[in-house]
Amino acid sequence: MTTATEPVLGSAARAVADLRERVTAGQLAPGSRLSEAAWTGPLGVSRNTLREAFSTLIEEGLLVRVPHRGVFVATLSPAQIADIYRVRILLECTALREAPTDPPRVEGMRAAVDDAARYAAAGDWRAVGTANMRFHEQIIALAGSPRLNAWMKQLTAELRLAFVAASDTAALHRPFVPRNAEITAVYEAGDAERAAGLLREYLLMSERIVLGALS
Repeated sequence: MTTATEPVLGSAARAVADLRERVTAGQLAPGSRLSEAAWTGPLGVSRNTLREAFSTLIEEGLLVRVPHRGVFVATLSPAQIADIYRVRILLECTALREAPTDPPRVEGMRAAVDDAARYAAAGDWRAVGTANMRFHEQIIALAGSPRLNAWMKQLTAELRLAFVAASDTAALHRPFVPRNAEITAVYEAGDAERAAGLLREYLLMSERIVLGALS
């Protein structure tokens, strides 16, 4: 039972955000079981609050509940991955195309690009993947919509499940480190239309690579 000092909604929201962030960072692999006993401590919540957080993430598609077995990190099907990419193309390309370019708001994009380049040089491909997720979240942030930002965080967390399931993470992320830099430079130069076109080609290529890696 939750205590009087633990606001259920606030605590559950924090637990949801924490678990989603762990998925986005590649720390939770598809198929992993999340037991209540193992997660109440790290998340600092009661079992009731954790169950509420699990229910939210199940609705988002990040977790699944298996009767008589428990709660597991979801494994995405090819159809689900393709649907995520369809949504990403619509959201990201529109956000980049219509974002103001005078002056261009590229600080977040540039920081993610620089992080990815540094991690790639060190051979830390999981960290490259995390920086890549941040890059795409920063593109959506150009729209200035808290709702879109929240939806994008859910999409990137779902997509990370596909990345973690792939066996060769270097091959998955290496081609997109320079492409992120190119898109940022083109947008920064004031050509949002061309940047959006490059982003669309990028996302279509990424979809083919991800689906190919899982086939």
